Amino acid sequence: MIESINLQLPTCRRNYCTVDWNKLTPIVNQGEQALPSIKQSLATSNDETEILENLYTLDIMLDNGVQGIDKLYPELSRFNDTKSPNIQTFLAGIYRKTQIPDAFGPLVSMLINNSVTEAINNANGIKTQKNFDPNEEIGGAIISYLA
Repeated sequence: MIESINLQLPTCRRNYCTVDWNKLTPIVNQGEQALPSIKQSLATSNDETEILENLYTLDIMLDNGVQGIDKLYPELSRFNDTKSPNIQTFLAGIYRKTQIPDAFGPLVSMLINNSVTEAINNANGIKTQKNFDPNEEIGGAIISYLA
């Protein structure tokens, strides 16, 4: 497991995560050497914050050109059916950057399921608190696949 990067989840006043860059930077600088620990954590963790820390780290690693992240698809795909908007957003961003062919279907499924759930909630007068809309990132990832 990688060291915690002290991820703070989005709030109603801030629609993005924050991290301790002093803890994140050394992990990112390890490059591919950090991937086995991240892979193990993704394969076993059920803790949303830990999962998000790993996904956030992978996202920054992709921005820095770290290779091999696409090979983590079996571990990443474990979260393809998540209802967590936080996890969905990071997955969509990672899939957008890696263009893993097997991830296209799950992205479409996420978008459809989120849309149906929102329509049902609206029809029943159920208001859900959202700090951001994961469908923006999911839709953007789908468009990137189609481009």
